[in-house]
Amino acid sequence: MLAAIFARGHCLLVGVPGLAKTLMISTLAKSLRLNFNRIQFTPDLMPADITGTDILEEDPATGKRSFRFARGPVFANIVLADEINRTPPKTQAALLQAMQEYQVTAGGRTYPLDPPFFVLATQNPIEQEGTYPLPEAQLDRFMFMVNIGYPSKTEERQIVRATTMELAGEPEPVMSAADIQHVQNALRKLPVSDHVVDYAVALTRATRPKMPGTPAFITDWLTWGAGPRAAQYLVLGAKAHAMLNGRVNVGADDVRAVAKPVLRHRIFPNFNADAEGVGPDQIIEKLIEAVPEVSPD
Repeated sequence: MLAAIFARGHCLLVGVPGLAKTLMISTLAKSLRLNFNRIQFTPDLMPADITGTDILEEDPATGKRSFRFARGPVFANIVLADEINRTPPKTQAALLQAMQEYQVTAGGRTYPLDPPFFVLATQNPIEQEGTYPLPEAQLDRFMFMVNIGYPSKTEERQIVRATTMELAGEPEPVMSAADIQHVQNALRKLPVSDHVVDYAVALTRATRPKMPGTPAFITDWLTWGAGPRAAQYLVLGAKAHAMLNGRVNVGADDVRAVAKPVLRHRIFPNFNADAEGVGPDQIIEKLIEAVPEVSPD
């Protein structure tokens, strides 16, 4: 999540209910001195409940009526879209403009969002009852998709002990909006060699079936692959990964470190992959083995 924030991206957390996805995001918001809003996505949620709406008001002194735009919960630095796939696609699409253009259009007027702006969304597995799969355009707006699995036995034991006793203390803010924007600007200026860029592009292009040079298993297992935004996020994610590990040199290992969260929601397995029990992560692992690093000139 920090890598996504520093790279000006958005993050989607996927996992069954009860794995502390919401708690993790709210704790992160408390650690960053930012405005935070939570939107609980439900089947009856409307787009105006997210973006805001015009309200007719009357001036008590003059009796004149006018419309005033009441801002919705999307006007915050960190927006938690909780259980985003519990609401129909029409409402999910209300976030598209905000995530891509950092502004909201309502009533013919456009309202900018204050930077920094991040959408951190949680999603239940699509096999669960009462879920609406996110459209491809919406999925592509998320820089990372992070799968949240069950904790280990030791971790679960620690969780039960900690949460069944009286808790003391709250997270203290360690970064402000200005600090985050400074890190974001520094990350954008971090140099990346052509070797790393070419490797990110090669990985992305290799996910597209029936293209020249595409591995045979990609054509067999995928309906379609990732677009150019995937290569952009591979490079930005590699920069963030290097920076968070205290390095200013970005290498192909950093690209491989973020390949799964960047690509897993941008490739679409077909019925052959489903029949063979092959998922996106297994395909990405095989892809990393099949695509060699591009030799620097």
